[in-house]
Amino acid sequence: MKRFLSFSLVIPDVLIEGGSENPATIQDLTIIVQRVLNMVIRLAGIAAFIMLIVGGFQFLTAGGDPKKTQAAGGTITYAIFGLVAVIAIWFILLFIEKFTGVKITEFNIPENL
Repeated sequence: MKRFLSFSLVIPDVLIEGGSENPATIQDLTIIVQRVLNMVIRLAGIAAFIMLIVGGFQFLTAGGDPKKTQAAGGTITYAIFGLVAVIAIWFILLFIEKFTGVKITEFNIPENL
């Protein structure tokens, strides 16, 4: 019973469509996975974009210092790799959705917030 209770505290009611009024079913797990994947992909894209801006700001404020310029270039490189990875993951999810019919990339906010 303790394990179930601790697991139920990890998953907020926002992720489950019925909330705490209806008993949980196995379909709720698919809803949770879809929503978590969508949130993670979007947050990763936003983080990569912000890091791209931070790297650009570091590059502009380096003032010709080779170490700062190299660090800024590394930040920009990793941010671009991050954006490419997020886009690749998104296309892989779309590919899986096309062939399996499972709506992985669909994100809806529940009405009973």
